[in-house]
Amino acid sequence: MAMIYCKECGKEISDKADKCPHCGCPMQSTNAAPQANSPKSKEGKVSGLSITALIFSILGCTFIVGVILAIIDLCVKDGRKKTCSIIALVISGLWIIIGVANMGNSDKPEKVGNTSVNTNVESDNDSKEMSKENTESTEPESKETTFKKGEIAELNGVQVTLTDYKESSGSDFNTPTDGNVFLMAEFEIANNTEKELAISSVMSFDAYADDYSLNYSFSALMEKDGNQLDGTIAAGKKMKGWIGWEVPQDYQNVEIHFTDNVWSNNKFVFLIER
Repeated sequence: MAMIYCKECGKEISDKADKCPHCGCPMQSTNAAPQANSPKSKEGKVSGLSITALIFSILGCTFIVGVILAIIDLCVKDGRKKTCSIIALVISGLWIIIGVANMGNSDKPEKVGNTSVNTNVESDNDSKEMSKENTESTEPESKETTFKKGEIAELNGVQVTLTDYKESSGSDFNTPTDGNVFLMAEFEIANNTEKELAISSVMSFDAYADDYSLNYSFSALMEKDGNQLDGTIAAGKKMKGWIGWEVPQDYQNVEIHFTDNVWSNNKFVFLIER
């Protein structure tokens, strides 16, 4: 048994005593392990919320979520390290600066050629005519505001082509709501820039049926084999995939807007007409 001094009255007492026999001051056991949930056990550890905020900020198109999580993390006083939250705010600030810079860019996509993709079964004579019309061309043709199936649109080194589209009334266990049909569109995106290009079927595309906005439909994609338009395209590489929506059965035209940068005013606009 060792002797220690009471921190309250300063008198010598046994280190085994629960409290000082002289003044009654409770004594802390030197052998007690720290509680798992005590504030001291959390000190020095990196906050999980700050790591999540950093991940969302790096992704770019979700940096707003990163900002919100970082602010929440910085407001919580739990003794954990907040370094990742600070970094997340810095990265988000850089995204804002890049976005503001891109807003001043008013370039428009330019038609640079046609693909050789055929869509419908035609007669022999029609097929010969279509094969002539659909021969690939790399010569710039004209600046247009909208592009149709098979037309290659280019802007700032990114080429986008609506290669195909299909309608479907669904299957036994997967049908659109009454009065609607599934519309699936296939795009090919070529990244001819020196930077990696991030593509999101939700963030990169908007669609309108007869000027009414459409919601992305995962159910529509279930009716078509092929890749989704989600992921990254390395410099000099391509991506090809499908995206889908529910549209009214009696729609007349659908506009599909694509942007390779969520901050940019420049959009590729593709038109599907009946």
